Amino acid sequence: MLTPQTLRINSVKDTLILEYPNGSEHQFSAEYLRVFSPSAEVRGHGKGQEILQHGKRHVLISSVEKAGNYAIQITFSDSHNTGIYSWDYLYKLADDYTNNWIDYLSRLHQAGKSRDTDTQVVKIIG
Repeated sequence: MLTPQTLRINSVKDTLILEYPNGSEHQFSAEYLRVFSPSAEVRGHGKGQEILQHGKRHVLISSVEKAGNYAIQITFSDSHNTGIYSWDYLYKLADDYTNNWIDYLSRLHQAGKSRDTDTQVVKIIG
């Protein structure tokens, strides 16, 4: 397990930055962390029970608290705060970012949902 030595939130509160002892750094948008929350509210209670998150483009990080020595709990501006982000899970989110994000955007498109709030996607078949 790679444990960050420093954790920062940028001044706009839309990015979490983790810095590691080896000099590497991971940056996560609040939206990415929110839609990939490890909470049961997002992941469901088993494979295939995930709940697609949408309208989270402008969500911000309200606060971050330690959860023991192995994780953090993030509160978002939409009041979501039930996920515990372990250091391992955060590292995996960083490592799998490109595939995760492409898959997420594809699922949004297939569901006719948007990253923006109060936006409906209309499919024209013709």
